[in-house]
Amino acid sequence: MSNAIPHLYPIGIDPADIDFMGHVNNASYLKWVQAAVLDHWRALAPSDAVAGHLWVALKHEITYRKPTFLGDDVIATVLLEKVQGARAFYETVIRRGEEVLAEVKSSWCCVDADTLRPARLARDIIQRFFSAE
Repeated sequence: MSNAIPHLYPIGIDPADIDFMGHVNNASYLKWVQAAVLDHWRALAPSDAVAGHLWVALKHEITYRKPTFLGDDVIATVLLEKVQGARAFYETVIRRGEEVLAEVKSSWCCVDADTLRPARLARDIIQRFFSAE
């Protein structure tokens, strides 16, 4: 496997995301990352894999670079860095134009939708997230 295929996820900022300081509350970034990673999975995985697997967040590490405000045009770029066993490691960068607002490293556990036990993904499914070049 070589380069991860980037997945762009537009983020809508809701008035409920804004905190007492007038910018997006830190908790909203977690909501955005979860939505972006799951959208990435649904966009690239085959439908039977999407139906048969769920994802549980294990860890998020967020570096906040600049505040985000209501009305900002924000997009998340999601990259699957690697898969080890039932765990997947992601990098998500949230931007307003060229400005980096936040960088998020996260790890997730894939679980079987029926048993809710950790599940390894087949190699051919993992390969869908990386370019052949």
